[in-house]
Amino acid sequence: MTNKNDGLSAACELIKNGNMFSYDYLPLAAAYCRRLGLVELVNRMVPSEMELSPGLAVQSMVLDTLSGRTPLYRLEEFMETQDTDLLLGEKVPSRLFNDNNLARSLDALFEAGSSKILTEVGIRAAENFSLDATRVNYDTTSRNVWGAYYGSEDESRKGPAIVHGKSKDKRPDLKQFMTELLCVERGIPIFGRTLDGNSSDKTSNNKILSRISSIMAKHGLGTGAFVYVADAAMVTRKNLECVGDNLFISRFPANFSACGNLIRDAVESDNWTELGQLAENPGPAGKPSASYKICDKPFELYGKEYRGIVVHSDAYDKRRMKKLDRNLKDSEKELRKQLKSISSVYFCEADAKQAAGKAEKLYAPLHHVEVEICPFEARGPGRPPENRPAKTRTKYELKWEIKEKKEVVEKKKTEAGCFVLISNTPIEGDNSMSGRKILKVYKGQYGIESDFAFLKDPIVVNDIFLKKPHRIDALGMILVIALMIWRLMERVMRAWVGNTGKTLPGWEKRRTYKPTSFMVSTAIYNIQGIVLEGGGRCLIRKPNRRAEEYLQALGLDENVFTDCHFKCKPIIPQKNTSKG
Repeated sequence: MTNKNDGLSAACELIKNGNMFSYDYLPLAAAYCRRLGLVELVNRMVPSEMELSPGLAVQSMVLDTLSGRTPLYRLEEFMETQDTDLLLGEKVPSRLFNDNNLARSLDALFEAGSSKILTEVGIRAAENFSLDATRVNYDTTSRNVWGAYYGSEDESRKGPAIVHGKSKDKRPDLKQFMTELLCVERGIPIFGRTLDGNSSDKTSNNKILSRISSIMAKHGLGTGAFVYVADAAMVTRKNLECVGDNLFISRFPANFSACGNLIRDAVESDNWTELGQLAENPGPAGKPSASYKICDKPFELYGKEYRGIVVHSDAYDKRRMKKLDRNLKDSEKELRKQLKSISSVYFCEADAKQAAGKAEKLYAPLHHVEVEICPFEARGPGRPPENRPAKTRTKYELKWEIKEKKEVVEKKKTEAGCFVLISNTPIEGDNSMSGRKILKVYKGQYGIESDFAFLKDPIVVNDIFLKKPHRIDALGMILVIALMIWRLMERVMRAWVGNTGKTLPGWEKRRTYKPTSFMVSTAIYNIQGIVLEGGGRCLIRKPNRRAEEYLQALGLDENVFTDCHFKCKPIIPQKNTSKG
C-alpha cells in the first residue's frame, strides 16, 4: 500500500511541476510542416544570426495563420499559451516572437527572395506528396489595404507597389496589391508572388509564361509534359507567342470575332458531342447539375491553328441571357414603331391586302408580324332613316400580332449558353486530350479561385497592417505556405477516402466523401496534454472517435500530440487509368 501511495505521490509531483496544454488541430498542421522540412529549408535559404531563426519565424506565422488569427498580431502573447516545442520542434521562449524580431525576419525573407523560397517549398510538396504537376492552373487576385505605404510611389522602393488598380473586389477607392498563384491538383500552390497593385492580368500572364518552363523543369517536367491553364486574360498575341511549344488551355475571350464565329458555326451545324453532367460535387436537392455538350473545331488565330472547343451548358449564362432579353424587348419595340406608319382600317380590300403585305415585310431581328384582314360593316355618314336600317359599307381592318422568330430566338438562346475554350493540345498522339478532358481540366480552375477566398477570408487574415511593401511581399509568401498546408491536408484526406472507399464525419452528423480541412479544424479541439518536468508528454484527454477518424485519414495518430518530431505519412491517390 505504501509503494502505491509513493508512486501516486511521485506522479502527482510530476504533474504538479509540469505544464498543461489544450491542443486543437495545429499539431496536425505542424506535422505537415515537418514533412516538408519547412524550418530547415528556410534556415538554409535565409542565412541569419538572429536569436529567432527565420525558419522558426515562418513556421510560427504559418501556424498562427491557420489558427484563424491575424498573422503577426500579438504573436508573442499567442505563443505564450502554446506548446512551442511540439509546434516548432524546439522550445522557444515566447518573448522571441516580438514585433522587432518578426520584422527583421520578414526583411531577411524578402532579401533572400520570397518567390525562391516558395518555389523550393513547392518542390518539396510535390516530391513528398507525389503531386501531379502535369496540369498547372494560374490566376491572380487583388487584396485591398487601408492607409499610406512607405515608398509605394517610389520606383526605387523595395517590394510591390501598393497603389490603386483594377479592383477585383469592387473597391476602386482603396489601394491594393496583387497575388498570383500557380497551382496543381485543383488548388495546391507550388509557386506564388506578390505583384504591384496596378498589375495587368495580361502582363502577369506574359511574365509567368516567360518563366513557366524553368519553374516546371524543377518539377521534372519538360516542354509538352504539362498543360498551362489560365483564364481569358491569357489570350493575347504576345502571350500566345510566349507560350511557344508549351501546351495550354484557356477561355477564349468573347470580344474576339473568331469566338462568335465558332459559336454560330457550332449552333448552325448542330453537330454536338453530348457529355452529360460533369459535376464532381452534386448540387442541392431539386437543383440538378448542369449538362454539357461540345463541338471541337480547328480555327486560325494570328496565323496559327488552334482548337476551339465550343461548350454549351443548359445552365445558361445569366449575363448573356439578360442581354438576349434586352434584345427581344428592343426588337419588339422597333417593330411597333414601324407599324405606327401603317393605317389599320381601309375602305378597299385591295388596299388592305397591300398594307398587310407591307406590314408582314417589316424587319426586326427577332420578331415578325402576322396580319389578319377582318372585314366589318360600318354605318354610313349622316342621320339614319327612321323606318329602315341605316346604310352601311364594308371596311377592312388589319389586326396584327407580333411574334418571335422561333428558330432565330432558339439559336440565340443556344448561343447564349455557349462559351469557347482555346487550346493547342493535340487531338491524338502523345499528350493528346479529348474535348471532354479539356473541359474537365479547365473546370478545375475553380480550385484556384477558392484559394483566393482562403487568402481573403477575414477569419484567416484580417486587414494587412504592415506599412512597408517588402514586408507585405514576405507575409504574402507565408500566407501561401499556410494555404499549401491547408490544401495538402485536404488532398491527403480525399486520397484516403478514394483509396479505401470509406467516408468521414461531415456536417450535421452526416458522412462525407468530400472532407475539408475546415471540418478537421472544427472536429479536433480540447485535447488535453501535460508536458512533464523531464520533457516527456502524456495525454489526459485523448482524441474522440470522430477525431481519430480524421487522424487516420490524415496519415497521423495520437502521437502527433506527444512527439515533437512526428511527421505525417502522405497518402497518395490511387492512379486512375481511364483517359476520359
